[in-house]
Order: sequence, then C-alpha cells, then structure tokens
Amino acid sequence: MARHHGKTVVIKFGGNAMVDDDLKAAFAKDVLFLRHAGLRPVVVHGGGPQISAQLRRLGLESRFQGGLRVTTDETMDVVRMVLAGQVQRELVGLLNEHGPHAVGMTGEDARLMTASKHYARVGGKAVDIGRVGEVAHVDPGIVRALLDDGRIPVISSIARSQDDKDAAGGGVFNVNADTAAAALAAALGAEALLILTDVEGLYANWPHGDEVIPRLTAGELTALLPALASGMIPKMEACLYAVTHGVRSARVIDGRTEHCVLSQIFTGEGAGTVVVPDDGRYDDGRPEGATA
Repeated sequence: MARHHGKTVVIKFGGNAMVDDDLKAAFAKDVLFLRHAGLRPVVVHGGGPQISAQLRRLGLESRFQGGLRVTTDETMDVVRMVLAGQVQRELVGLLNEHGPHAVGMTGEDARLMTASKHYARVGGKAVDIGRVGEVAHVDPGIVRALLDDGRIPVISSIARSQDDKDAAGGGVFNVNADTAAAALAAALGAEALLILTDVEGLYANWPHGDEVIPRLTAGELTALLPALASGMIPKMEACLYAVTHGVRSARVIDGRTEHCVLSQIFTGEGAGTVVVPDDGRYDDGRPEGATA
C-alpha cells in the first residue's frame, strides 16, 4: 500500500462486471478501498451490453466493424442516453452508498476529451463506422481537481468533436471506452491502467488454446497485434498506447472474478495479461529479474 500511496490508477469498467449485480457491488467496494488506501482511482466506463439492449428495444440494429460499434446519428442518441443517464448514474450511486465520493461526468464536460472521426480497419482498408471518435486531445484539469478534492471521477466515454463547427452543432462522438481510458491514463501520468473484460487475459493461441500470456513488453505486443481477434484489438491497442505514453503498466484482467481489481493491484495474483514498457523493468519498478 505504501508503494501505491498517492498514485493515480485508471480503471476501465466493462464486460460482465457491468451487468452482474454482485460483480458491480464488488467493483464499487474495490474502488472505494483504493481511495481509502490512499490511491487516486479514476473510472472510465462504456456500456456495450446496455446499449445493445436499448437498441433492441427500439428496433435498431447493432453492427460492429473491426471490434467497434457502428454509430449512426440515431444510435449516438441512444449511446449518450444509456452511458450518461443509466450506466454512469448506477455506478455513481453504488459508490456513493458509503459517502459522497463519486462524481459523474462525460468526456464532453469541461472539454475533458475532444475527438476526431475514427475509421475502422477491416481487411487492411479504412471503413466508415459513423460517429465513432478517436481521442484527439485530453485536458485532465477537471479530473485532477476532483482527485485533489478526494473525489472519484466516473467518466462516460463520449467526446466533443474537435471541429468547432461540428461541436457547435452538437457534434459528439462515441469513443471506445478502452481507448478513452488509455488516453486519460496517459494524460494523468497514471501509475497503472486496468481494463476489465470477460476473458482471463490475452490468449497465446486463440481459438485453439486458452493459455493466457501473463506479461508482454510493448515491442512484443506490437508484433502480436495484427494477428489478434478483432474484439481484443481495441483493448490491447489501449494497453500499448498507455505504456508508450508514460503509464508504468497496463493490464487486461478478468472482470468476472469478484475483487479482481484489488487482487491485481495489491498482490499481482489472478488471471490477466500485463503490458509494460520496453525498458526492462517490471510494473512494480524493480529491474527485471530482481526479487522483492
């Protein structure tokens, strides 16, 4: 705990943990424990299952290209409503059951994030997927102010357009939550990025085996990226971005396990894949091969 005291940790909340009541409650307790232990947790969330469910109720189609949701103007309205009005409010409520700690916001607020149009890569070609954004700039001042005040920022992955004309007309983008979390972690100079998902980690030979790769350097991950399954690409690209922009480590962890966040941060145990920079150091700061 002493080693992590005062350090910022960005956690991407997603996957099964978002729809299972017991996992949601355990996640909230983990985040509160981090705060009480002296860390500065920041939560970035998506809402894929909830968005898909709402689109079904409205008779709208869910389509994906390159692991990213195709977002029409109509779909964007649903995304905005579900992320900021449903998922975020529920998580903030869980965190605030134990005191006035959490503050909800979106990437639009205080121009925290601006974005440009993002094109998916499918078969080596750029594909237009609508109002999906790529983070162009992060101004983390509002998040730092909240952290300094002892709050837990809970951030929905929506960003304003960096094009002033588009933004003036209400232009917003749906930003992949993994990508948003990585960009924010880098802007904050975070100690770690944790991405919760529905698998144990990055598999070495998927779909032919379930052996998890426990640790990768940035260079090793770069070599693997072209061969990864489309659903894992945004997560692993986020990890790569984080550790090549100043974050000490990035982890993909199994959000189906209760208290997975505490296990990873304080013990390093449990399934998961950690990505570290190409500088020969473990994520705990000890030279490779050193012992505690």
